[in-house]
Amino acid sequence: MSVAFPQLGMEPVYGVSQYFAASAYAALFRGEIVGLENIPRTGGFLLAANHASHLDPFLVGAYLPRQVTFFARKTLWTGGFASWWLDAVGVIPVDRDGGSDVGAIKRVLSALKQERIIIMFPEGTRSPDGRLQAPKPGVGLFACRAQVPVVPARIFGSFEALGKGGSLPRFGTRVDVVYGQPMLPAAYDAPDAGKERYQIASERIMAEIARLQPPAERVV
Repeated sequence: MSVAFPQLGMEPVYGVSQYFAASAYAALFRGEIVGLENIPRTGGFLLAANHASHLDPFLVGAYLPRQVTFFARKTLWTGGFASWWLDAVGVIPVDRDGGSDVGAIKRVLSALKQERIIIMFPEGTRSPDGRLQAPKPGVGLFACRAQVPVVPARIFGSFEALGKGGSLPRFGTRVDVVYGQPMLPAAYDAPDAGKERYQIASERIMAEIARLQPPAERVV
């Protein structure tokens, strides 16, 4: 895999899509990508990020050096080009409540065993005001079941760029993406917590996301 062009080591449609996503981010938004050195170069793991905009999946995956797998609601498969593209880049269809979708759970666990990266948004849906919301147990379920590292990530500015209810992006907005250090299972899992195990794991993961801080504004 080329260091300059990691897309060469990805599946063709995904690699081309990521290249254009990174190019669009650089051309249309200000900001920085911080902490890429925290991304494991091998092995499967979960990447958990906050969610305030439709832009978030593209922003959080645009500069990662490895191909990742996303979730998307089944309702997005409406036929035509959109459905073809979602399948071509390996998006996993899931019911609104991913924690109760047995088929999706099996596909995610299988992907992690194949050493793939799964991106999840613990809040479950976009924040209505840009602030961090309480997490749902879904990310905790997958993390505890798979026993893989979880990389926390925080996106700053995506709500201002295209928040819930917005129709057009505000180009030129500062949008930063910060990746934290991987959390090992011992840091998030509470095996003896009973029914609250997955919720506790999600809350611990969300707390790490909350601790991430934006990069300092550069003075030119």
